[in-house]
Amino acid sequence: MRTNIELIALVSGAACVAGLVLAVVALVGTRRPPGRAPGAGPGLGRLWRGSGTTAREQQAHQALLIGAVVAGALAFLLTGLPVVGLLVAVAVPGTPWLFSVGRAEQRAIARIEAVGEWTRRLKDVSATGQGLQQAIIGTVTTAPEEIQEEVRLLAARLQAGWLARSALLAFADEIGDPVCDQVVAALILHLTDRGERLGDVLGSIASAAAAEVATRREIEAKRTQPRFAVRFLTGMTLATIAYGLLNREYVQPYDTPFGQVVMAVLGAAFVALLAWVRSMSQPPRPARFLPAPDPSEVVA
Repeated sequence: MRTNIELIALVSGAACVAGLVLAVVALVGTRRPPGRAPGAGPGLGRLWRGSGTTAREQQAHQALLIGAVVAGALAFLLTGLPVVGLLVAVAVPGTPWLFSVGRAEQRAIARIEAVGEWTRRLKDVSATGQGLQQAIIGTVTTAPEEIQEEVRLLAARLQAGWLARSALLAFADEIGDPVCDQVVAALILHLTDRGERLGDVLGSIASAAAAEVATRREIEAKRTQPRFAVRFLTGMTLATIAYGLLNREYVQPYDTPFGQVVMAVLGAAFVALLAWVRSMSQPPRPARFLPAPDPSEVVA
């Protein structure tokens, strides 16, 4: 009889936690990489796939959801407190999100540096007398790893008959940074007026990209302290939750309906504090000036 009750409690806790986790993930979402389109599909399918653009990213997102439900159900079974189960479930996807603070900006800086390097290579290839489209296609094999996929897709679109302007705008949209917008704007202007100083313009933009990388890295170094605070607070929170799971007496004062309300309020306030501190350590997203490609003008 006791086993049946525990099983029912486990299933009920899992169902409750699953619903709450799905609600939290639906409201908060996940941060997608700069310039990448979110995963397609509305509703539960979109929630299950997450915002990843590759199969590996989607599988990691799904593993986090499953792990959150299982961990929350086990925490509820061990303590008998639904709010503890919810906090543990939220901590499963929330911990890597908090510990990964700064990685998106580091990736963005690496991509800007790659754009500058690719611009220099494009300048060298175009200086041999090749047309712009052929020069772009010729840089596929030597494109930096950080943007190799985007450059390969740009070349494939040009070879498939896309209008050069639309293909370049799509490339800029995928990179999602104003430095790349400058490169693409120069290339589009070259397609219009066929000027002979494209190499000089690309060289200037590549130098500006290098200066932008240096500036952003300096700013990143100054953000180290608040990001350490985010990781420290996250670690302390995990230690507190773990201690509460191992020591039943620690959470005994919350073992009442009113106590659960108090725990929920305190937990929500602390989660909001962590998210606020994390947001303060993140730089504002730079504004772009090029529009997305018009789907009606993709192919000539």
